[in-house]
Amino acid sequence: MNPTRSPRHRVAILGAGFGGMAAARSLSRLPVDVTLVDQHDYQTFQPLLYQVATAVLPAENAAHPLRSLLRGAKNVGVRRGRVERFELDDRRLRLDGGGTIEYDTLVVAAGSTYGDFGVPGVSHHAFVLQSLLGAVGIRNHVLRQFESAALDPAGADDGRLDIVIAGAGPTGVEMAGSLQELFSVLRRDHPQLADATARIVMVEPAGSVLPQYGPRARRYAERELRRRGVELRLGTGVARAEADHVELTDGTCIATRTLVWAAGVRASALGEQLGAPLGRGRRVAVTENLHLESRPEVFVIGDMADAPGPLPHPQVAQVASQMGAHVGRVLRARLSGANAPPWRYHDKGQMAVIGRGAGVVELSRRYGGLRFGGFMGWLAWLFVHLVYLPGPLNRLAALSAWLHDAFTRERAARLILERGSPELGRGSRWSDPASPVSDGSGRHNPTGEDLRRAA
Repeated sequence: MNPTRSPRHRVAILGAGFGGMAAARSLSRLPVDVTLVDQHDYQTFQPLLYQVATAVLPAENAAHPLRSLLRGAKNVGVRRGRVERFELDDRRLRLDGGGTIEYDTLVVAAGSTYGDFGVPGVSHHAFVLQSLLGAVGIRNHVLRQFESAALDPAGADDGRLDIVIAGAGPTGVEMAGSLQELFSVLRRDHPQLADATARIVMVEPAGSVLPQYGPRARRYAERELRRRGVELRLGTGVARAEADHVELTDGTCIATRTLVWAAGVRASALGEQLGAPLGRGRRVAVTENLHLESRPEVFVIGDMADAPGPLPHPQVAQVASQMGAHVGRVLRARLSGANAPPWRYHDKGQMAVIGRGAGVVELSRRYGGLRFGGFMGWLAWLFVHLVYLPGPLNRLAALSAWLHDAFTRERAARLILERGSPELGRGSRWSDPASPVSDGSGRHNPTGEDLRRAA
């Protein structure tokens, strides 16, 4: 089957993240031919990237082949590649390398990239959790710092073992807690570093961690992070980043060779090529049915969409997935000559894990408004993410790794992989914001909101 040459209605989907995959699945039941385009042949399960970065999981357990996920969708084909440009008047996509894809309906779900908010040095020196390779790059880098320090324990207090995390949303909190646990393992691996200074410093311009959560969850997360040894600098942001230090807005200078940027995202620059108004964080303005006002055949979903509403929708997987499913409803209505109801976001709540045995869960009023934390919050987080993780082998591997970590306090995936650049995922190797297709829409939080919003 070649969907791009089918006489039936042709749909092109850009991006195989949560929004793009939801759209592909919803369209698989319609009499249309779908081409899903992504720069990778796999879907990244982004909520577990921090576990790849901190040696809990091997990289392959946080991804799954696209063709396997879509095996039952007979009318959906996968095309690996990047879009060079849109030819909107001709309803054609021009791919790098010279290929083209013609469409009748276009769904743009190219996700987001991290934004540096104009902070000098961040785009050159910071690591981000945007892709599998980026997560592996962080793991390689942290393990190398300990290897280097072990060769010269007397000089190990020069900041090479210290890590600064910018942003205290769920991504930053999860990274901080998991890195602190990894440090305990690496100290056992390198007993000569038992007395060396190794700090995790989290900076957050807001006055608390998890600032969009309720007061009880914020207090619990802050208390738990401090108890685990994470140094919190609340009410302070990053003013400048250099290769060997970070300057904070309060004038403090922290010697470090590792800055993890978890401070926010912005929509893919691909949206700028659509000729539509851009809103906050470069999001593309869309109608209540998620298509461009001037081009009803072009849908924009996920992190890229600025959908109507009193507030910007969170850039999380539940929003993207619900948008993708709505595209299927709109196409079904159009094909039958009916009108589709407007898209509405159904918030389920939010959750975050602080570390082994500690998590917070806040369900929305729609689901009873229940709020709890601690060990039960951690178990709830594990269960939900295990359910959403694609692929039975990935689920089994993740469950095995979590049990191994819980009972042995070991990190089985602490491997330095020499593939590619030794600083893979750092600085200029961030996901290119101009890239037409990213790994997908933002962070996956099966139960709601996330701090990773656009500037």
